[in-house]
Amino acid sequence: MPDALAEVEPKAAQLQVAENTLTTEAEKGKKKPRFMKTVPLSLIKFHTFQKTEKGQAGATPPVVKKTKENLEGPWGLGRIVFPGCQRLNNIHCFLVFYCLLITSQGVVFGLIDLSIDTFGKDNHLNDVGNLLLSLTYDISSCLIVVFISYYGGKGNIPRWITFSSFLVGFGSLLFAFPYFSGGDHKASVVTGDICQEMKTNKVCNKAVPSFQTKFISSFILGQILQGVAGMPLYILGAVFIDNSVTTHSAGIYLGIVEASVVLGYSLSYVIAATLIKGSENRTSGTSVEDSDVIQSWLQHWWIYFGLVSLIAWSTLIPLSCFPHSVRGTAKIKAEKRKHPHPFDGKIKDQEFGISIKDLFATIWVLLKNPIFTCLALTKASESLVFIGASEYLPIYIENQFLLTHATATKIAGFVLLPGGGLGQLLGGVIVSTLHMSCKALMRFIMVTSVISLIFFGFVIFVHCDPVPLAGINEDYDGTGQLGNLTAPCNSHCRCSSSFYSAICGRDNTGYFSPCFAGCTQSKTLNGRQAYYNCSCIQAGLATSDDQGDFIDARPGACDTKCYKLPLFIAFIFSTILFSVFSGIPCTLTILRIVSDNQRSLALGLTYVILRIFGTIPGPILFKMLGETFCIFRETEYCGKKGNCWIYNKMKMAYLMVGICSVCKVFTIFFTAIAFCLYKCLSKEDSDILHIPIKNLKVKKKRKN
Repeated sequence: MPDALAEVEPKAAQLQVAENTLTTEAEKGKKKPRFMKTVPLSLIKFHTFQKTEKGQAGATPPVVKKTKENLEGPWGLGRIVFPGCQRLNNIHCFLVFYCLLITSQGVVFGLIDLSIDTFGKDNHLNDVGNLLLSLTYDISSCLIVVFISYYGGKGNIPRWITFSSFLVGFGSLLFAFPYFSGGDHKASVVTGDICQEMKTNKVCNKAVPSFQTKFISSFILGQILQGVAGMPLYILGAVFIDNSVTTHSAGIYLGIVEASVVLGYSLSYVIAATLIKGSENRTSGTSVEDSDVIQSWLQHWWIYFGLVSLIAWSTLIPLSCFPHSVRGTAKIKAEKRKHPHPFDGKIKDQEFGISIKDLFATIWVLLKNPIFTCLALTKASESLVFIGASEYLPIYIENQFLLTHATATKIAGFVLLPGGGLGQLLGGVIVSTLHMSCKALMRFIMVTSVISLIFFGFVIFVHCDPVPLAGINEDYDGTGQLGNLTAPCNSHCRCSSSFYSAICGRDNTGYFSPCFAGCTQSKTLNGRQAYYNCSCIQAGLATSDDQGDFIDARPGACDTKCYKLPLFIAFIFSTILFSVFSGIPCTLTILRIVSDNQRSLALGLTYVILRIFGTIPGPILFKMLGETFCIFRETEYCGKKGNCWIYNKMKMAYLMVGICSVCKVFTIFFTAIAFCLYKCLSKEDSDILHIPIKNLKVKKKRKN
């Protein structure tokens, strides 16, 4: 067979050269000016294309049939080609629009988490409702990911990604609908800040049923659309990029993609942290001005969702213009086929059909691969680490260093932004620069996981001493009981634990609210509240205001005199950085250990395993464990379990570090099993992936 090809190829080359010379001679007399080589020329091409279909029976148009390996095409809308825009027909331009879309969905994810958390706290949504809102994305994506990855991998991937961009924008508009449609956020306004003997507390503060119904229904539909849109983005997009770049460059491109997701998610925490102020518990009577603040807060939510929708839709037309394969893909695929598969002879590159029977047959082939299963479980355990960090980090910073919720959320966003995004990017750059083989990739995963595990241990030792809080860890100078906010000094005030507004007394003791401190008067001094005549505050140095009245307490938590926050940020940043190093190497290993025809489905099955063992049970697990370190909870909300106001800081630290450490141990365990199996089954002897990069240039020179 090779001899036959050797005889045929020179003859075909001679015929091709003859045809090219005739074509060039014919075109010499038909030179067109440069200004015609734009849209009119593309329309002429479209017109001549229709004529060739209606040609005579004896005519044979000079059209080369495209095989599955060579599906490169021009950049344009369908049959309308824009020659002046063909410079966009490359993987770099595709990556720009693709990452913009990925970042916009990352912002949507963060805004969803923050708005659901805000809505749940303000309206005392039960655990089932909270989980239903947050897990709809994971459940919907888990149900359809196998079908999208299998059939989408056989089709036009840029068209699937274009469809995803439409769904991301439309789903974002659904999230904005309950805020945009207006209506009161709450049905009643609570009152009760200072100590008053004749006072009625309206603690059953519920959302307007219409707003709550619109919120839940819109968010469930929006989450479903985001789940459907996300699977072509993260699975088919990764396969498309891997097909379009050389093996040693895939890690860099995929690292940029993963960093874009983390960038969008972290940006949402930064831009929406100020909106959380609108949801913080209000302890005083709400006036018309406060009502306007609430409406302004609602409007900002839908504005952010609307902007994200516009950004996602701005990528619709550019992404729809990309062909099935960008320019240069055929040469890259031909170069990759020259290098043997690590399991050459053990894994057959079978071609399955499009029936359901073929789909399940392919799934069974992948599940019988133990290395693939172990690596999929590795990604699931890694997802639990990031879920735990994003779930506990804002709460931990807020309670450990006594910061406001908005400030703690901003700091968490700033830590997750460089730590997660930079880690994903550096992980891809390192493995690509070193040309790591599959064995080296798995070693890299284990080493970085051990380093992050060590940094997790350092985080435990960075904590602040607890501040005395009356009724929690201080007993009102012996007149009260621990665990009971009510004492003889405030028993006449009719205080409610539904209104949390921490103050610091002149005795350097914190109080749950001015009411529980027994304060009967308040003034506004230089834009800040000051409280007077507090019956529970007797000790401490008193200071007077401009009018000669002695100030007993000021709003906010007492100063902890703890300056370990920078050290904590440094340790948690290093932990997240080394933890996410393993994301890109794990994906690259999965793409290399399966056959070329099964890569998209392999990533789809990986996401199914990740959902079943990671992102679906993860939030449930963390919420259940989060209940254990709550030491004081609102108990007066119409008999329902209310919000948790105060946490056990040390128990929270041990649980957060312990859970994430266990997940990293599972990562090391599954990767070690995959490494041992790979070492026994593969033919790979070297840890460096040797790829002759200059082969293409040499061939071009020989042709010339």
